[in-house]
Amino acid sequence: MTLKRHRGLTEQAAEAAVDQACRMLRLPTIRAQFPDLAEAAARDQMSYRGFLAELLMAECDDRARRRSERRIKAAQFPREKSLRAFDFEANGNVDAAVIHTLASCEWVKKGLPLCLIGDSGTGKSHLLIGLGTEAAMAGFRVRYTLATKLVNELVEAADEKILTKTIARYGRVDLLCIDELGYMELDRRGAELLFQVLTEREEKNSVAIASNESFGGWTKTFTEPRLCAAIVDRLTFGGNIIETGTDSYRLASTRAARARDAAAG
Repeated sequence: MTLKRHRGLTEQAAEAAVDQACRMLRLPTIRAQFPDLAEAAARDQMSYRGFLAELLMAECDDRARRRSERRIKAAQFPREKSLRAFDFEANGNVDAAVIHTLASCEWVKKGLPLCLIGDSGTGKSHLLIGLGTEAAMAGFRVRYTLATKLVNELVEAADEKILTKTIARYGRVDLLCIDELGYMELDRRGAELLFQVLTEREEKNSVAIASNESFGGWTKTFTEPRLCAAIVDRLTFGGNIIETGTDSYRLASTRAARARDAAAG
């Protein structure tokens, strides 16, 4: 199908031609915004070059937004969490400047690890998802998973003779976010399979973990001491360690809300 080109088109014919051309060229944003942008260009006496730049920039910006949304969806975060929504005042253990530096994603670019250590309710998962989201928005491939879910998937893959393929898939993402590491004891086989994933990614792609146990307590999760030490080494070498503390600000927030409701009642 080709478009007939004519000089001196009426406004209605010109809009129809633009609409048809945008469909053919797959430019949905220009197609949607063209009428409003054309009116604004005429009102502001914009040059032809300026108007064309506005159209193309609108398309590029919208494509970048859609790519970010696809990467965030592909990461499989369980819920939406942003760094902007994190209450740094409620958790004085977390340095806002450090988190904002991490949000630049230089550590992801360099393939460095990140460990978030602290008790339940101190914001570990919020920060993990928030930083993962920042990485996805910056153009990195991100995948989120629970530690137990990852280990179960690896065990099933080993049983089905597709372990190499599964490990390679987890090795390809730029940032692997592993949440709730340390909540459950792993048997030797599960720990060894997780170790294989970490080894596949070592010094190539980043791993970020959230754990409610300090490194000294990881022997309860990885019961073989030498394997535990090797896993800790891979998750800390050259990376960042953020300690979110022991006081649950989530619990504190709930209590404060109940107190406000009681006072209001």
